[in-house]
Amino acid sequence: MGCGVLGGCATGPSLEARGAVTAPPGDSRHLTVGSAGFTESDLLAQMYALLLEEAGYGTKILSVTNRELYEPALERGQIDVVAEYAATFADWLNAKANGPDAPTVGSPDLAETMTALRALAAPRGLVVLDPGRAVDQNAFAVTAAFAAEHGLKTLSDLGATGLPVRLAAGDECVRRPYCAPGLREVYGIDVTAVDPKGVGTTPAKQAVQSGQDQLVLTTTTDATLDEFGLVLLADDKNLQNADHIVPVVNRARSGSEGVTRALSRLNTVLTTADLARLNEQVDSWRRLPEDVARNYLVGKGLVPR
Repeated sequence: MGCGVLGGCATGPSLEARGAVTAPPGDSRHLTVGSAGFTESDLLAQMYALLLEEAGYGTKILSVTNRELYEPALERGQIDVVAEYAATFADWLNAKANGPDAPTVGSPDLAETMTALRALAAPRGLVVLDPGRAVDQNAFAVTAAFAAEHGLKTLSDLGATGLPVRLAAGDECVRRPYCAPGLREVYGIDVTAVDPKGVGTTPAKQAVQSGQDQLVLTTTTDATLDEFGLVLLADDKNLQNADHIVPVVNRARSGSEGVTRALSRLNTVLTTADLARLNEQVDSWRRLPEDVARNYLVGKGLVPR
C-alpha cells in the first residue's frame, strides 16, 4: 500500500527524543504552505506564499481539510507553514497533549494565550510567530433595524434592554462558555432558546433577518452580513478568546529569520476588516483567492505589481 501525501510513512521523532527541537532553525528554500480548505485559510495561504516568494523562497500550496491532518503534517515537515488562530490552536494542542478534558488555555488575553501556545508548540518542533492585527473570533449579530430600534452597539447594550432573545447558533452553543452561558453570565442577556441552525450559516442569518430569532452567532470576518441586513454587536467585555491570526512554522525546515521576516510583513497591515472584505471578494464576488491575495499585497506595497 502506498503512502498518501499526508500519510504515516514520513514520521518525525517522538516528543521525548526530538532532536530538531534544539537544532538550529532550518531555512529550506522550497516551502509548502498549508491551507485548511476554506476561503479565509486559502487567502492567508496565498498571501504567505507570495510574501515568501518575494523573499526568495520557492513555494507550493497544499490544501488539507482539517486540523487533525495538517497539524501532524506540520510537525513532520510535510507542511512548512500554516495560518492558525491563537486561542483555538492553543486549546487544540493542549487537548492533544493533556487529553480532551484538560482545562482550556486559550483566553481573551492575547499575551497569556501566546505564552501558553508557544509552550505547547515548542516540544512539537513548531514555532509560533508573532500575531497580527487581524482576529477571526466568534461574534454576535442582530439586524440593523433591531439595533437602531433599541440603540444597540454592544452586547452590554443588549443585556441592558432585558429583552428576551432567541439565538441562532450551533448545537454546542447551549453549553459552550463563550456562547449562551457566557451571554447570560457576562452580559446578562436573556437567552431564552438556542435555535440550532449552525454558526454563521445562511439559515441562521435568515432566521434573524425574518425575526424568528434575534441574535446569530457568526465570526468577526463574516463577509455576508450586509446581504442579510445584519450588524455585529461589539464584545465589549471580552467574552471571546484571542483568536488572532498567527503563522505557525516547522522549526527544522522554516524556522529561520528569513521566513519570520517575510511573514511578519503582513502583521501591521492586515486588519480584521481587511480580511472580511477579502473573504467577501471570494465568497460573494466569486474572485479567485490567488487574485484577491495578490491584489491586496500589491495595494499595500508588499509585493510588486
